[in-house]
Amino acid sequence: MRTIVVSDLHLGTRGARDVLRRAGPLAALAAAVEGADRLVLLGDALELRHGPLHEVLGAATPVLAALGAALGPGGEIVLVPGNHDHALLAPWLQERAEAGAAPLALDERAGPHATAALRRIAEAVAPARFDVAYPGLWLREDVYALHGHYIDRCVTLPTFERLSAGVMNRVVGRLPVAGATPEDFEAGLAPLYAWMHTVAQTTSPGWAASRQSTSAKTWQALAGAGPRRLRARAAAAGFPLAIAGLNRAGLGPLRAELSGEELRRAGLAAMGEVVRLLGIDAPHVVFGHTHRAGPLPGDDEGEWRTPTGAALHNAGCWIDEPIFATGGPSSPYWGGRMLVVEGAEAPRLERVVTKLG
Repeated sequence: MRTIVVSDLHLGTRGARDVLRRAGPLAALAAAVEGADRLVLLGDALELRHGPLHEVLGAATPVLAALGAALGPGGEIVLVPGNHDHALLAPWLQERAEAGAAPLALDERAGPHATAALRRIAEAVAPARFDVAYPGLWLREDVYALHGHYIDRCVTLPTFERLSAGVMNRVVGRLPVAGATPEDFEAGLAPLYAWMHTVAQTTSPGWAASRQSTSAKTWQALAGAGPRRLRARAAAAGFPLAIAGLNRAGLGPLRAELSGEELRRAGLAAMGEVVRLLGIDAPHVVFGHTHRAGPLPGDDEGEWRTPTGAALHNAGCWIDEPIFATGGPSSPYWGGRMLVVEGAEAPRLERVVTKLG
């Protein structure tokens, strides 16, 4: 069985940075998935924080239709919602909770008709079959895949979602030290996702997109990437003191380092903690979320192995983000990669495109 995994398409992004809405990359990915048995959209397939749901679905439909046509009736598309498209499945999750259903397993199948939005997607990808898994799915008995947004309750990077999760800890409590369930992670993250989705439906177009752009530029200034003006240098000098204050306030543990190396290390360490807490017993764990593909040649293989012994694999992204993807196609943040799970081989990362235009 040949399974292809792509992550973080962010279809519907303001500014058209979602490269699969460009003819060249879409044609290349459609050719790559042709003949595959299964295509997994591993989270953040849709960008539901940049505008109303109906607009995003309208932008995404031609891409989804092209991928479904490439797979044909013998293929299947499995969608795994992430943090940016959590609203696709939120009504189903709410219904489960209200009905007193058993806690989420690692591979729950909602089906293609769980919500109105998912029905639209199922229609778009026909003739390919369609299913929805959450919070992840077993690609093989030794390979488990999930988007990776649960790391935002563990990571030491002071991102917006990590700080928000720190505030939520005061309401729902911290994660247990062992034996966590998906609901433990959802309790501290789902309210934030619901709020951001509501904002995207009711505020001026591009509100969230402009703030994400500001966040990326702020990281660039604080991390010392690119030219820095006097105000940016002053902010960077005071940043460690601000992080120390957040740790004293109980929102940590957080670290003040924002280098590219720390972004990679912190994300991998947090994913290792998620694997441990959820008891994911798999030799290989596939994720996305961080947009940092790997492991790549030159990476420290030890960093890509969890304390439980699982090998980590990140499928990268399909976003044109020049602030992070410096260095062109050689950058680990450069979009246009896929991960292939086939036969008994270990998951392997493959580049689909080098030109994002």
